[in-house]
Amino acid sequence: MNHIILHFSLLMASAFADEESQKTTQNFSSNSASHKRLKRDWIWNQMHIKEEIDTPLPHHVGKITSSVRHNNAKYIIEGEYANTIFKVEETSGDVYAFERLDREKKAEYELTALIIDRRTNQSLETPSKFIIKVYDINDNVPVFVQKVFNGSVPEMSPVGTSVTKVTAVDADDPTVTGHATVTYQVIKGDEYFTVDDSGVISTTRADLDRETQSTYEIIVKAKDGPGSSGDSSTATVIITLTDINDNFPVFKHPSFHFKVPENISIGGEVGRVKVEDVDEPQHRNTKYSFVRGDYRDTFEIVANPFTNEGIIRPKKPLDFEKVAEYRFDIEATDPTVDLRYFKAGGSRSISTVTIEVTDVDEPPVFTKLPYEFKVRENDAEVRTLGSVWAHDPDAAKRKIRFIRRRASPNGDYIRVSDTGIIQLPKPLDREFSSSYNITVAAQEILEDGRLSDRESHAQVHVIVTDENDNAPELVYPEEPRVCENAAPGKVVIRISATDKDEIPPRGFFKYSLATEDSNFSLVENYDNTANITVKYGQFNRELAKIHYLPIIISDNGDPEMSSTNTLVISVCKCNEKGNFTFCEERAKQVGVSIQALVAIFICIFTIIVIALLILLRKRHKKDLSGLGRNVAEIHEQLVTYDEEGGGEMDTTSYDVSVLNSVRKNGAKPEAVPSPYAQVQKPPGNVTSGAGEMEMMIEVKKDEADNDRDLLPYDTLHIYGYEGAESIAESLSSLESSSSDSDIDYDFLNDWGPRFKMLAELYGSEPNEDFVY
Repeated sequence: MNHIILHFSLLMASAFADEESQKTTQNFSSNSASHKRLKRDWIWNQMHIKEEIDTPLPHHVGKITSSVRHNNAKYIIEGEYANTIFKVEETSGDVYAFERLDREKKAEYELTALIIDRRTNQSLETPSKFIIKVYDINDNVPVFVQKVFNGSVPEMSPVGTSVTKVTAVDADDPTVTGHATVTYQVIKGDEYFTVDDSGVISTTRADLDRETQSTYEIIVKAKDGPGSSGDSSTATVIITLTDINDNFPVFKHPSFHFKVPENISIGGEVGRVKVEDVDEPQHRNTKYSFVRGDYRDTFEIVANPFTNEGIIRPKKPLDFEKVAEYRFDIEATDPTVDLRYFKAGGSRSISTVTIEVTDVDEPPVFTKLPYEFKVRENDAEVRTLGSVWAHDPDAAKRKIRFIRRRASPNGDYIRVSDTGIIQLPKPLDREFSSSYNITVAAQEILEDGRLSDRESHAQVHVIVTDENDNAPELVYPEEPRVCENAAPGKVVIRISATDKDEIPPRGFFKYSLATEDSNFSLVENYDNTANITVKYGQFNRELAKIHYLPIIISDNGDPEMSSTNTLVISVCKCNEKGNFTFCEERAKQVGVSIQALVAIFICIFTIIVIALLILLRKRHKKDLSGLGRNVAEIHEQLVTYDEEGGGEMDTTSYDVSVLNSVRKNGAKPEAVPSPYAQVQKPPGNVTSGAGEMEMMIEVKKDEADNDRDLLPYDTLHIYGYEGAESIAESLSSLESSSSDSDIDYDFLNDWGPRFKMLAELYGSEPNEDFVY
């Protein structure tokens, strides 16, 4: 039918074009008759061509005609696609298409028509543009803009609730009726959703439940030409049901059982009850409450916002000895559920909770907290203030021992006995501290006599009440002064007092002068102050520049306490206006505390000890330097004898007669004190006793031990004792070297190399000093 209508339209257009051509020819003829110059014009049919023509190529499009009459006229066309897709017959002006056209690619083509002289290629007429339009045929299927669409709708929504919109596009000409008109149809899932001609998808049921099915996948078909059986395309639509709060929480178990120690802290977690809420987390607002069981004041149930669990916590301490088990019913509900979509099944869920309290070894419990006692200060008769008491809360009921842990102020002012008696080792002084605080610990005594490691504490406060045991004292002003020409009644200074004791509301101080023999008087102000005034006037600075005024201050306590204080008043020179012009500088009292004196004495003593040590060290260094020289000299004069002989009784191995002869021929030198003590040899004919050598050794040891002039280390001791049976007597050269003998010892040089050292020693100058 569409093809018939299209052909009819083309025939009408051709007839109309022929009629217009005839009118144009007639008008051209009449105009030619009336004018000498003829106007030339292009004449051609309106050009239209259908797309996708299935007849053989080329396809005739139309004809261009010019009014020019010329034997050598030639038609040509120019422009895009000229002489490629479109070509013109040179003499007749017929235009042909040499390709099948697609309107969806290009709907019209614009070309330029020219007529030229075949010989000169000169234009015979002004070029003219014309358009070739491509007629549409319904050759395209509607295509969805995307293969998969997504949409969402709240669950339990009313019928007709919009979900999403799908769109399909037809490339055919929309101006042609039925060519681009797209219709939609749900071909899968139409029992839940529908779609209208504009592509809007909506619900067809009101009972879509997310908890039953949360997503739906439907297929939508799009086709053009309503009522026609043209081709179509499909698209998938995924629809998600969003959650609403339409379900109540339900306990996972009908009962819950928990065990908890009795020493659980307040607010600690006893256990968790779990519920199941099929709604999404943002719609889970479970509230827990007690239904049966009078334990609202003992426990609380708080919902965890993340897990929706109910956390059971104690609100007060648990005691196994009082209540060993708790049983109660709890309810879980959701007050934010939308009742419009409420499902049958009940809005309440109830479960039974059993909490079993287990026994633990608890620390002792004090019967009273805190403890407070009062005692008068300086009361020597009071030795016991009271007692603290604690008991074992467990079934064992063990005995309790009390221990003092901390004290403020620190010190042994308050004691605690093992049985908890608060004792005073000595009277307390309120002026030192008006209150004393101690911490008492209570520990259980175990069966084996040891103390439990668990303990509890109690604070004990001892308040010391005041006794009037301190006299008031003068508050010394700064350098009271008076003019030497002051008139009687002149106020010198206003004095006040202070008292270390507590001053009662009606307490007052009384002031009086210790003596009336002064030029001052005292006037009470009855406000705990008094004025010192000039009594007679006219002070004599020549007699006294400073006056010491004794003042008696007493309180009205019980008993009454008083003290005598000295007020130092300077007499100054003043001008006519009464201003002080000159006052002697008052000698300031400088006091040094005992601690400062002790520190000074310690410093002085330390300095003295250090000075003595320095002196001793210098003396010691000096002795060492002298000893060093002597030791060096001694080392130079040591002589080694390789011939030892057979002992004291051996007189044959070595002939010592020569030495004896030399010793006997010469005069025996006078003895000179030696720097080393020697043991004198007994007379020659005395028989050596058994303890002779032992006695000599003991004497030398005693000298070394008791002689303080010797150095405190090993020293070289010279033993000049040769023994009673030695015929050579002493061989020591100490006596001979220090004698004044004029014996010539040059003969020693003739005795051989063994006596070379002796020859050198005895051949030295007499003034040379050899020190061993």
